[in-house]
Amino acid sequence: MKKIFMLCSALLCLFSAQAQWQPVGDKIKTAWAEKVNPAQVLPEYPRPQLVRNDWSNLNGEWEYAIRTKGGVEPTTFDGKILVPFAVESSLSGVQKTVGAENELWYRRTFNVPSAWKGKHVMLNFGAVDWRADVYVNDILIGSHQGGYTPFSFDITPYLTGQKDQKLTVCVWDPSDKGYQPRGKQTSQPEGIWYTPVTGIWQTVWMEGVAANHITAIKAIPDIDNSVLGVTVSTSNARVTDIVEVQLFDANKQVVAEAKGVQGKEIRLAVEKPQLWSPENPYLYDMKITLLGKIKDEVKSYTAFRKISMEKDAQGIYRMCLNNKPLFQYGPLDQGWWPDGLYTAPTDEALLFDIQKTKEWGFNMIRKHVKVEPARWYYHCDREGMLVWQDMPSGDMGNAWEPHVYNGGTDKQRSQASIDNFYQEWKEIMDLCISNPSVVVWVPFNEAWGQFDTEEVTEWTENYDPSRLVNSASGGNYRPCGDILDLHNYPAPEMYLNDPQRINVLGEYGGIGLPIEDHLWWNKRNWGYIQFKNSDEVTAEYVKYANILKDLVRRGFSAAVYTQTTDVEGEVNGLMTYDRKVIKINEAAVRKVNQEVIKAMTE
Repeated sequence: MKKIFMLCSALLCLFSAQAQWQPVGDKIKTAWAEKVNPAQVLPEYPRPQLVRNDWSNLNGEWEYAIRTKGGVEPTTFDGKILVPFAVESSLSGVQKTVGAENELWYRRTFNVPSAWKGKHVMLNFGAVDWRADVYVNDILIGSHQGGYTPFSFDITPYLTGQKDQKLTVCVWDPSDKGYQPRGKQTSQPEGIWYTPVTGIWQTVWMEGVAANHITAIKAIPDIDNSVLGVTVSTSNARVTDIVEVQLFDANKQVVAEAKGVQGKEIRLAVEKPQLWSPENPYLYDMKITLLGKIKDEVKSYTAFRKISMEKDAQGIYRMCLNNKPLFQYGPLDQGWWPDGLYTAPTDEALLFDIQKTKEWGFNMIRKHVKVEPARWYYHCDREGMLVWQDMPSGDMGNAWEPHVYNGGTDKQRSQASIDNFYQEWKEIMDLCISNPSVVVWVPFNEAWGQFDTEEVTEWTENYDPSRLVNSASGGNYRPCGDILDLHNYPAPEMYLNDPQRINVLGEYGGIGLPIEDHLWWNKRNWGYIQFKNSDEVTAEYVKYANILKDLVRRGFSAAVYTQTTDVEGEVNGLMTYDRKVIKINEAAVRKVNQEVIKAMTE
């Protein structure tokens, strides 16, 4: 009888939580929206390359309030919001606009697990757009400026002896009224510009750690010498901190181990390492231990792969993976969701787009002016999907001339804007630095806020020499970086060629097909060209792919089709925005995609 009572009580609590929260608005939604449980929102461990056992997920219902900028913590709040969905989204349960003149306040209480006694408590945020001030028990413990990257605070000194601890977060996001990176967010959504995203949009969680603990891991492979370079950072950053790195194969056997000092590269030699590729996404597990009287231990993973450029027999620079030419072909993936905006409803949904891309015969994704949670890159690593990572655009307004070299103008940015760009770009690169899937950095897109191109490119190359740099996807073109990246809609075209660089088609396609009952709005929908049914779309796609095959032989080393899904007013996706309708004949698209990829080496 007691067990029955406890079960009923648990079910009552679950139903009560679900009753308090509901998606709002009348916009289309994905099937995964129905699987969102407010008591367990995105419950997966959020940082796969630095994993600890002692952690506590803080996603769920928080209090929220929207108030005029520059005020103090509200005495009363407006209601509940489901973290980590942005306040403008349906899944937040709010769906309100904040605006540059207001701030968004969050509040909740939390408990520190009793098992963490004697440990330091780290408070982690996956991403908050854009500036966040964090308070614990009414004390400002720190701030972070940047909408796309994780940040952490040691909150141990601010905890009280009480069971309930108070957590408050104040967020300000000027969207298109500020200079910060914002991608396609705008206060007036229309055409290719989308709903603003404000506030917490990735998982919030706590960890119990040792006073001195591991904070970051950088793993860079060198397949030519069968060596993995691993750099481990610690919280106290002392030269006496000794770390041990162990590498395991798929059979859980140790294949390499070494010790070294924190902050310095530790080199692990591996005999005949298995190489990672789209066909064989082989991952090695890692265990990193901070040695000493009180140890810290984390789990991670890595892979051996190399991205480079080499001339072929005709003297054309080709993009190579593991020292072999490989044509990289994939969709422009913007990572937006009709119900969660920047945030996928579930981890299953996050994985779905990647798996469909692989099923369609692509081997690459261009992540377009957005950054994803760490788990997205983890899924790409596991699935064998190459990634081009864009810097989200911001501070726009300069002239664009995509058909000439050294055309257009550079944006005259303020020093604050420049400093913020480098800070956020560095944090984005740090987020992905150890992901084998990420092979190309893209600092600028179509002159959107493009500035000091040569200097930004040089900085990017120096910060990570292990990857290629695509300085300006779609121009303005400058004689720097590794790649000349053309955009042309709708059909593929090669109107410029750089014999000193890899030549790619960074955007083309945009074949539109509006599907009734799967549209974001009823006003004009955007597509470069539009058709009436799937057969017409597939035929046009195949026609473009056949044109592309000839251009591959003439010199293109990669191509990006626009795009994976519809997004708000854009209806040129291979899928509808809600992912419920595939618009193309999948078998036909897969077949021709594989032909395009093989064209470079035939």
